[in-house]
Amino acid sequence: MNIVNVHEAKTHLSRLLARVEAGEEIVIARRGRPIARVSRIEGERQRRTPGRDRGRIVIHPDFDDPIPEWDPDYSHPEDPLFREPG
Repeated sequence: MNIVNVHEAKTHLSRLLARVEAGEEIVIARRGRPIARVSRIEGERQRRTPGRDRGRIVIHPDFDDPIPEWDPDYSHPEDPLFREPG
């Protein structure tokens, strides 16, 4: 584990990240006091597979039909945005 100060970390970030990718752990310190640890994230990200959820999701043919009991001209009096019609 290597300790570098904030100025060095800002100046040589690309080099430090290359060292981290190689498996090294780096601690960043301010005035000699450790404040952060930079380490490699293990494991590869899984690639997304199109159609992976096929058969799990159902979209009914009427999903975008208007809701019959909903009247866009009606607001409940307790609604904070309620305005008297007229």
